[in-house]
Amino acid sequence: MAVGKREDFSINTIIGPNTRVNGDLETGGFTRVDGSIQGNLSASGRVVIGEKARLKSSVSGTSVTIGGVVYGNVLASERLVILSTALVMGDIITRRIQADEGCLIHGRVSVCVTEEGLNRALSEYRDIQGIRSALPRFKSHGQS
Repeated sequence: MAVGKREDFSINTIIGPNTRVNGDLETGGFTRVDGSIQGNLSASGRVVIGEKARLKSSVSGTSVTIGGVVYGNVLASERLVILSTALVMGDIITRRIQADEGCLIHGRVSVCVTEEGLNRALSEYRDIQGIRSALPRFKSHGQS
């Protein structure tokens, strides 16, 4: 561990096993999800998605561990761990990845070793997301 950098292991946000969230979440610190989320999850710290968790959302955090199902993109600025019980249906951008035998991943995986590579991949991802979100507006303007 680097001097001056302490990792916080206390859980700041818990989405329990019988909890269903519809809407975007922005959380601080360590976030654990054992329920279901339909909406994007953006954490400023670590994210742990339990085996029974079901997310239809994009997930971002510094270090992300996935044991359940994620239908959406995953952005882990430091590290991503995909457990054998996990299913990820979406693109992945991270610095380091560990994928256990038996996990399922369907999407593009970008592992960026340098800060420059990570920033470029994130910029391209945001550009693509911006274009996708603008498409429905353009289509509705073209119809009479």
